[in-house]
Amino acid sequence: MDLGLQKRLAARILKTSVSKIVFDVNSLSQIKDAITSSDVKALIRKSIIAKKSINLQSRVRARKNLVQKKKGRRKGMGSRKGSKNSRTPGKTQWIRRVRIQRAFLKLLHDKGLIDSKTYKGIYLKSKGGFFRSRRHIKMYMEEHELIKHGTQ
Repeated sequence: MDLGLQKRLAARILKTSVSKIVFDVNSLSQIKDAITSSDVKALIRKSIIAKKSINLQSRVRARKNLVQKKKGRRKGMGSRKGSKNSRTPGKTQWIRRVRIQRAFLKLLHDKGLIDSKTYKGIYLKSKGGFFRSRRHIKMYMEEHELIKHGTQ
């Protein structure tokens, strides 16, 4: 059976290539009888004539790479696009740093290891970006002997 006409009509209706049209093997006699566009449309509605699903790209490798990225792999210099500040903005880095420092100062103050005057002074220094890290605050307080009794 030559079903070229039906394939061509179906391709035009479904807006795809002739090679992407698939017929239901059990209903070939019905397809052969369909000679007008409306006949073919009716068969498409009944799912006797269908369009092949498009071949998408395989996600196997992508999923594998995502598993590795979750483990912390694939983050070397060669995989990076953008500067250090575009990957984590400077402001975000600053916010993280200051929050950690403020929490540390609050802990020391609540435990009574530093008095209010020292707390305020170091708090303002922290706000001004004087300290690099929590450890830097510890070093500063040890050098200037600001902690009352022992280190935390």
